[in-house]
Amino acid sequence: MPSPARTVTVAALTVGAAVAGIFGATWTVDQLRSPTCEFVVGDSTESFSPEQSANASTISMIAVERGLAPRAATIAIATAIQESKLVNINYGDADSLGLFQQRPSQGWGSEEQVTDPVYAANAFYDALVQVDGWENGVVTEVAQEVQRSAFPTAYADHEPEARVAASVLTGETPAGVGCRLDGPSAAGSASDTSAKAANYFGYSSVPDGNTLTFVTSTGSQAWAVASWGSRTPRQRTSRRCWSMPKPGSETLIRSPGQATIPA
Repeated sequence: MPSPARTVTVAALTVGAAVAGIFGATWTVDQLRSPTCEFVVGDSTESFSPEQSANASTISMIAVERGLAPRAATIAIATAIQESKLVNINYGDADSLGLFQQRPSQGWGSEEQVTDPVYAANAFYDALVQVDGWENGVVTEVAQEVQRSAFPTAYADHEPEARVAASVLTGETPAGVGCRLDGPSAAGSASDTSAKAANYFGYSSVPDGNTLTFVTSTGSQAWAVASWGSRTPRQRTSRRCWSMPKPGSETLIRSPGQATIPA
């Protein structure tokens, strides 16, 4: 008997919209600091810039879309932190480029392809799944099998933060991320976000005003889509956090099988 479909609703936020909430870390008006996103799993908290968070989210969603275990996202994120600090750079050693510093001369793809985060993540996973025992191997050793780096043990330095980010962004840890961002520079677009989700990950959705509803097969996938949706560059607010429902607060609320980001 097929499992029931799960739905996730993602709001395309407009200029001036702000969502306030609590998900472990508390955000207050007088906390003046650089834009940042915090990922929380149990007692562990890791911080990334919005750009790093968006790239980690894309890497994780590719793993979800491919049906790979969260461990795949952990390995990929740890690798990208080491190789590029999770920034899609257009330079590197020799002809290395992009999040994973993949080299066109080594068969990874064209310059345009390896600087496309979606293509680059898929190329990484294509190589990862060819590594015997990647599912249970030591993270830094598995990453080295893919990357063939001159610094084979360096990936281990980034395993802790990669595990936290991957757990949240693949939906294993619900409502585990919140961001403090600069003020929005443009209106959100439900249609643009819908097209991006379909193009990147194959998830279909129907725009309805300023919201999108995605149908997924599991609750974890619903949370993963919601995490990705709230990290996309077109959805920018001065402050955004997730929490479980709380009377009188504006929060991301997830009833069984559904997640909503109010705008």
